[in-house]
Amino acid sequence: MLKRILLLLAMLTVTATASAFSLTDSKGKVHTLDSYKGKWVLVNFWATWCPPCLEEIPALNALHDKYKNTKLEVIGIAMEYQSPKQVLDFADSMFISYPIVLGSSKIAAQFGPVQGLPTTYLFNPAGKLVAYQVGGITQQAVENYINSKNATQK
Repeated sequence: MLKRILLLLAMLTVTATASAFSLTDSKGKVHTLDSYKGKWVLVNFWATWCPPCLEEIPALNALHDKYKNTKLEVIGIAMEYQSPKQVLDFADSMFISYPIVLGSSKIAAQFGPVQGLPTTYLFNPAGKLVAYQVGGITQQAVENYINSKNATQK
């Protein structure tokens, strides 16, 4: 019970702090939660050395490529890296198609706890944090979640 209460408190804290994030990607484009009103926003914290992070990159690419012009924006935040060049070269080698932000503790603090990698935050089209997960995600799990929420709102 205490664990559930702590998780709920963490979620409340995350909701309060993540509502106004501002991120500049590796190409200089600024991404804010407000700029994506009307779309789902998936923010994924990852690292080049993290096996589960690498396993989910194809799913994140697929989500981005399939929905970027319609209902979902994917943003990757690289953490714990040696140099920006290392991250960008790695992203190119993995054919990452979604925006990459070079992360820091200051950037992570805009979202709340990043207790492990990968960590994914999902915001609904109204800009509210509705889910987060520590650990890998799949394309099907994200699509199922979004589609179930969209179905209940109709």
